[in-house]
Amino acid sequence: MSIILSWNVNGLRSVISKKALDPLSRRRPDVLCLQEVKAAEEQVGQVMRRLPHQYFAATVKPGYSGTAVLSRTEALSWTEGMDHKVSDDEGRVVTAEYPTLYVVSVYVPNSQRGLPRLPFRLRWDRSFRSYLGALSRRKPVVFCGDLNVAHEDVDIARPRDNRMNAGFTDQERRSFSRLLGTGFIDTFRALHPQGTDRYTWWSLASGARGRNIGWRIDYVCVSEALRPRLQKAFILESIMGSDHCPVGIELDGRL
Repeated sequence: MSIILSWNVNGLRSVISKKALDPLSRRRPDVLCLQEVKAAEEQVGQVMRRLPHQYFAATVKPGYSGTAVLSRTEALSWTEGMDHKVSDDEGRVVTAEYPTLYVVSVYVPNSQRGLPRLPFRLRWDRSFRSYLGALSRRKPVVFCGDLNVAHEDVDIARPRDNRMNAGFTDQERRSFSRLLGTGFIDTFRALHPQGTDRYTWWSLASGARGRNIGWRIDYVCVSEALRPRLQKAFILESIMGSDHCPVGIELDGRL
């Protein structure tokens, strides 16, 4: 069995100082994907003893964005970015290759309040679809992270109030549908088709997390070829330390 976890930590140094990674370590993951790391590898050192192999996507702007893959076994290869100049400068994609699959940790750009970055976001989505398509022609792919979109009405606590806000525009939702349509599965929704009130991000304002006024914008998606291996998909709402919570899957067999 292989366990893959993902978490937008909203600052890795803060999460480490709070010992918020300890509950994840006790779950004995084989891979942990991180987003919004906001730190270079040399600033954090060894993040988790169980996962000694670390692959970080560097950022040009200090303290901003950033992704990482932490792994129990050494990857066959790993790469930063996806040949998208702006995105790669922001450290939004890191990919690790294993014998049976690729694991991609991704932090999708936010369209921002008022949607000034929506056109860029949609262009970025096209580049990401192309990147995943190229990977999947070689072997199956697991991509996980903060995708900054609530796909369906069930994925957001207040769909009517938030329609056409960043992360819930018609354009972003259609773009995610197109991504899934290229041969990927939203693992949580595949195994929990009726699952409601399950979210991964809550605004820090107004006690939204305590009232569960949230959005499901963090995903683990897999190539359709991996569907027979998919055993579990879960959201770990009880783990604190960020405005997001971790998500994960269990796959039959080794990476």
